[in-house]
Amino acid sequence: MKKNSSLALIAFLAYTGISAQGLLNKSDVAFTRQDSLRGSITKERAWWDVKNYHLDIKVNPADSTISGSNTIKYQVLKEYNKMQIDLQNPMQILKVTQDGKALQFTKEGNAFFISLLAPQAVGSTKEVIVFYSGKPKVAVNPPWDGGITWRKDANGKLFIASSCQGLGASVWWPNKDHMYDEVENMLISVNVPGDLMDVSNGRLQSVKKLKDGTKTYNWYVSNPINNYGVNINIGDYVNFSEKYQGEKGVLDCDYYVLKDNLAKAKEQFKDVPRMLKAFEHWFGPYPFYEDSYKLVEAPYLGMEHQSSVTYGNGYKNGYGGRDLSGTGWGLKFDFIIIHESGHEWFANNITYKDIADMWIHESFTNYSESLFVEYYYGKDAGDEYVRGIRKNIENDKPIIGHYDVNNEGSSDMYYKGANMLHTIRQIVNNDEKWRTILRGLNSTFYHQTVTTKQIEDYLSTEVGSNLQTVFDQYLRDVRIPTLEYFFQDNNLGYRWTNCVSGFNMPVRVQIDGKDTWLKPTTNWNGEAVKSGKAKLVIDPNFYVAGFDITE
Repeated sequence: MKKNSSLALIAFLAYTGISAQGLLNKSDVAFTRQDSLRGSITKERAWWDVKNYHLDIKVNPADSTISGSNTIKYQVLKEYNKMQIDLQNPMQILKVTQDGKALQFTKEGNAFFISLLAPQAVGSTKEVIVFYSGKPKVAVNPPWDGGITWRKDANGKLFIASSCQGLGASVWWPNKDHMYDEVENMLISVNVPGDLMDVSNGRLQSVKKLKDGTKTYNWYVSNPINNYGVNINIGDYVNFSEKYQGEKGVLDCDYYVLKDNLAKAKEQFKDVPRMLKAFEHWFGPYPFYEDSYKLVEAPYLGMEHQSSVTYGNGYKNGYGGRDLSGTGWGLKFDFIIIHESGHEWFANNITYKDIADMWIHESFTNYSESLFVEYYYGKDAGDEYVRGIRKNIENDKPIIGHYDVNNEGSSDMYYKGANMLHTIRQIVNNDEKWRTILRGLNSTFYHQTVTTKQIEDYLSTEVGSNLQTVFDQYLRDVRIPTLEYFFQDNNLGYRWTNCVSGFNMPVRVQIDGKDTWLKPTTNWNGEAVKSGKAKLVIDPNFYVAGFDITE
């Protein structure tokens, strides 16, 4: 159906209150050589595949230093003799050895380039040992501006923890600090003062008491783990545990909290089995049964460290006692337990290769909050929650960042990303199929690093519809797509505007109280209705705007 030009002019003038801004010019941002060394798969990284780390360190609270070594076992993919290892200032690599021989290395900012002497035959497995020490960056605002947090608890005991997503694990230990290559397994040995305990990832293998009064805690991670997921948590902890009967059998759940908080933790942490039941329903089995599940009190809000989720929410429901959705549903659960544990599926099981694709972690995990609400309080409650978080969307810049320079996109990856997924769920229009798709993601990409394209292609295939313009709209554009429509002479005219070229997402609406589907494009379409004075209401579960040009 064609719309006459006068109506078009009226619509344009009435519509000026809605942003017509499209894709932002991403070329305006300047990046450095250090950004490229940190964020790209350099030649000095590409030729070898990391297999195992043994991180063996001493944490020295007296002078806020960390010292020790990382033994790196790797497989040779291509013949080359220069290896990039990352360690951020002011930490320093002291020595590197292979086969008992010291190796020469050069430093360029936070990248160390090691010259190997032995032949690096394709297919062979080798080791280098990197010795290092220094004062790691002190966390300014963990976990967002991370590093190492050095604090004391209410009893004056030391309370120390790491947090380093985005900043990079190389802020406190030397490694191949790029997300594309996850280590397959890892031993973490942490020496601490004798009156304290270290809790890291995986399972505790042993505790060794040394003659100087210190203790070394040895933790083994048997599953692939991303670098920022590796953590240390040092404090005057007490432990309690339970067994969860899950989809893959018995899951060991261990909780480490400060002594004074034991009673509160035993009550608050009841959300853990609730979380596991809901998320195994939606996403499939917890991905790290072999390494157990741990929730560890930390001196900051919390973080998704793999099998060692950190917690600092003050033993309150909501986000420190606040409901981010404004609906009331956000006070029915402890936000940090639910959100950070949701990352075990989306971040630790399925991990982005490049931080530009961080939405894969945060959009799905933010959406997991509403799925948790739905599981326990019903579908309407879950819908209300995810719609409620829209008030936090800024539409400031694209959700996908710049590739190969360690750059993340807009924080809209949380709330807008969750609403994009909720919108796609409406397109699926089948709750059980949607659950199958979410579970399929976690089985198809089990313990893998992935790209946005892989996730987009998977969703398009499983939904049974090409969703490319949907992803372009919500991930790469800042506008809210708007259904522009009018009624005239028993006809309804409609189209998508304020959107990317070719946007063609179907949308569910009510016309005079009756549900129906429209298939708008960016061109005017039309169909007959019973009355030229009909009323159209867009299903609010679609994250779109509506504009009646006749009003």
